[in-house]
Amino acid sequence: MHAPDFWHGPPDSLAARLLAPLGAAYGALGRWRALGVTPWRAPVPVICVGNLTVGGAGKTPTVLALAGRLQSRGLSVACLSRGYGGSERGPLQVDPARHTAAEVGDEPLLLARVASAWIARDRKDGARAAIAEGADVVVLDDGLQNPSLHKHLSLIVIDAGYGIGNGLVLPAGPLREPVARGLARGQAIVLIGDGEMPVATALPVLRARLVPNEAATALKGRRVAAFAGIGRPEKFAETLRGLGAELVSLTAFADHHPYREDEVARLIEAAQRAGAVLVTTEKDFVRLPESQRAHVTAVGVGLRFDEPEKLDALLEPLLTTSR
Repeated sequence: MHAPDFWHGPPDSLAARLLAPLGAAYGALGRWRALGVTPWRAPVPVICVGNLTVGGAGKTPTVLALAGRLQSRGLSVACLSRGYGGSERGPLQVDPARHTAAEVGDEPLLLARVASAWIARDRKDGARAAIAEGADVVVLDDGLQNPSLHKHLSLIVIDAGYGIGNGLVLPAGPLREPVARGLARGQAIVLIGDGEMPVATALPVLRARLVPNEAATALKGRRVAAFAGIGRPEKFAETLRGLGAELVSLTAFADHHPYREDEVARLIEAAQRAGAVLVTTEKDFVRLPESQRAHVTAVGVGLRFDEPEKLDALLEPLLTTSR
């Protein structure tokens, strides 16, 4: 789905008011889901990278940056995802040479480039499998609202440009749960991009920003035709404009959209007619038919913490205790 415009509007809009009772019911369902669940406590640190809203806040770049920082300490890191959009239920270790996005989802394929990556619909089973294979630390890509697995540290990712939208719970707004309940689960905020914290909190705030890869910086001054199937396609457009590219078109698809050859062929033809480079996100790129990838440029970003020592201060007690 695409995030509707009213999610980022005033909380008293007509659509938000009409859907507010459903939002209350969704919030109650979240509370009910956790009743009677005893989280499994893993014998190694479990670090969750989650968010309060649906859509792309920047969790996966945060997981990648965190995995790199942990690996620099000599630790064996397992990244664990639900595998949204894939047919496999897991637990399954992802092999980019063998698995496709249709099988394991798009984000696990990106994670598998830098660390051991696992998918599991049942997070505790996935953690058990990863630990049995030698993981020193498990990093969850999403799962803040999942009660089955104890988290030793939860980082809540917030996109400074989007914040928490209208502050209402699905479907009246973009929140997965009320803000206060979500913040109570976290130990720190990762605020990505420029802008102020959208909510008051006593949690430490780690400032970070997305840094484009080499393929992205080469687009400066060039005409580009973009497409994306992510939570907020307009965020991708903002990235391209920030790179200095001339954006001639943006075609938006639903989040995790499985691309068909005929769809991609039309995009390629339209870009050629416009004299533009056809570009998409790395997450979308792994969902393209392999035969057509040569016609598309993947624009990637990495996450850079402004003060990485603040992250280290959060990690050190966990890692010291586990040794």
